Amino acid sequence: MSNSRRLFGTDGIRGKANTDPMTAETALRLGQAAGLMFTRGSHRHKVVIGKDTRLSGYMIEPALTAGFTGAGMDVTLVGPLPTPAIAMLTRSMRCDLGVMISASHNPYEDNGIKLFGPDGFKLSDETEAEIETLMATDIAHRLAPSQALGRAVRLEDAAGRYIEAAKGSFPRGLRLQDLKIVVDCANGAAYRVAPTVLWELGATVVPIGVAPDGFNINKGCGSTVPDFLCAQVVEHGADLGIALDGDADRLLISDSNGELIDGDQILALIAGFWAAAGMLRGQGIVATVMSNLGLERFLAAQGQALYRTRVGDRYVAERMRECGCNVGGEQSGHIILSDLATTGDGLLAALQVLAVIVEQGRPVSEVCRVFTPLPQRLKNVRFSGVSPLRSQRIQQVIAAAEAELNGCGRLLIRESGTEPLVRVMAEAEDETLVARLVDALCAEIASAARASEDAA
Repeated sequence: MSNSRRLFGTDGIRGKANTDPMTAETALRLGQAAGLMFTRGSHRHKVVIGKDTRLSGYMIEPALTAGFTGAGMDVTLVGPLPTPAIAMLTRSMRCDLGVMISASHNPYEDNGIKLFGPDGFKLSDETEAEIETLMATDIAHRLAPSQALGRAVRLEDAAGRYIEAAKGSFPRGLRLQDLKIVVDCANGAAYRVAPTVLWELGATVVPIGVAPDGFNINKGCGSTVPDFLCAQVVEHGADLGIALDGDADRLLISDSNGELIDGDQILALIAGFWAAAGMLRGQGIVATVMSNLGLERFLAAQGQALYRTRVGDRYVAERMRECGCNVGGEQSGHIILSDLATTGDGLLAALQVLAVIVEQGRPVSEVCRVFTPLPQRLKNVRFSGVSPLRSQRIQQVIAAAEAELNGCGRLLIRESGTEPLVRVMAEAEDETLVARLVDALCAEIASAARASEDAA
């Protein structure tokens, strides 16, 4: 195998459960290879494994455990917990590796595996490529002898550790007793911890999406279906709503009117709050190519820069370290606050927003609408087989659309790193132009995709 990554995408390995590559065999092999790679030194090596609430977690967790113990690593199992909790525990427990079994915002049929190094950060592309190469080689002779096999234990207080860490991130002296909050946990990994944290900080909590059954994660709820949260906020007369996704590493907010507040507004709010407190580092924040041009203009007016990177919170985190920033994230709601966590944490980001709301004592609709976004439209086109973006005709259509924008906006067309989708985004001052360009491009791409399928 070459050093290019086949298994790993923008956020670990992901696919349909019990179908290649998301099989027990792959998980076993991954545990063996990653265990061997991260066995460094003579100490007892340890890996912590968490998961979300998908049915297939029961298949993947023991397979990974077998792989790691076979490589001589001790395994600590913590059950359903948010992805950022696993990153936190990897560091706080001095583990050599952390593993989260989750497909994030995808439906229950999918699952995935994310790896964290001993520093709590997601592994680099290069390290993942090394693991893939090792998985494709004969490693049987390198596995642990009988007397050196690892053990597996379950950590019963893992949720409590994360709850206390989350509460500790909230500014001392502030309380949430005057707020009624709807929290949508997407029937996912945060279904117990998120409502508990908010309640213990004093809020009146309306928990929804907290009855996982293995099949309903992200189904009609969570940050990928924000209309559900918005409707619940209005129905319950709440001050705001918080929507997490299946593994709780992203956040969206609803104000009391049921109007959505996206990741760009959250980034602007936290950046402004931290800058005023002298906490913002790096002369700006990091966001992806998807973030609205309005955010960039807002930051420039404050004397702050917007450092853009490719889509994926791992790339945001890497760029943050490069430029010394401590705030970064994505429009989709991944918010990374590196003073508090090593990866996106929807709950910790929500607590920072809540701190601003409590301090200012104004409605969420006023506090959280920090800048006026430019008209922006995003649509997805699903395909199978060869990407339609390889078509010369599509490249010509894209070039013509860019010429029509004439430097007065942005056009971004890319393949998803986690699903067979082409994502088409445009933004400009002219909302009609934006809608027309996106619709026309999607029609052309869909046509090319059908032609490719017919040819196959």
